[in-house]
Amino acid sequence: MTETTAAPAWTRLGTMLLDLLFPPRCVGCQRMGNWLCAACLEAVGRVRGPVCPHCGRPFRDSGLCPDCAGGSFALQQVRAPLFFEGTIQRAVHALKYRGRHVLAGPLGRLLANTLGELDWPAATIVPVPLHRLRERARGYNQSALLARPVAAQVGWPLQESGLIRERNTPPQVGLDRPARQENVRGAFRWTAPAPPPARVLLLDDVYTTGATMEACAQALRQAGATEVRGLALARPR
Repeated sequence: MTETTAAPAWTRLGTMLLDLLFPPRCVGCQRMGNWLCAACLEAVGRVRGPVCPHCGRPFRDSGLCPDCAGGSFALQQVRAPLFFEGTIQRAVHALKYRGRHVLAGPLGRLLANTLGELDWPAATIVPVPLHRLRERARGYNQSALLARPVAAQVGWPLQESGLIRERNTPPQVGLDRPARQENVRGAFRWTAPAPPPARVLLLDDVYTTGATMEACAQALRQAGATEVRGLALARPR
């Protein structure tokens, strides 16, 4: 289990030097000063009002939304508080594809604030893993970068090992719901010697159809977890 610690002094010094050489510029409005300015954060689209009690999508009727009604899920609940558009989409892409690790801090704090508003029991945070080849090519797992400030802020344990993606599945972009489910079916496995924690919070950057999180939850439940919930930063509108 990974303990969340303060960044080493040399890391903080390196960040300060980079900020001097390349001053932070908001990914939303391009103003100097912050990677995500207060005005842009205030303007992001937030999921509000009645939602499906399972997947958290906006849904005005009572009960489960059509995608969840009648289904059987390893995930108990999922929430994604922001819409994947505008500033948030640009911030996620900068973190995920352009190596802007510094964005994990403010984005992680948004997730932690959401978690503080949910009446969920404390759990071990487990980032949704990348396949080892994809993580090696990218150099990091963006979900793990997001999970660290969340764990630090809410004080929940963080476990970055154990759950693996053992099949290097094609990207989910452009696939419909059934194709996404089939793409990740059986793609994840728990490999740690000990069983997973009884209560797990899966954490990811974007929640689209839920196929990836559900496949992770199935692997965790099969290995012995009893409660698995999911939290992602954003979802399509």
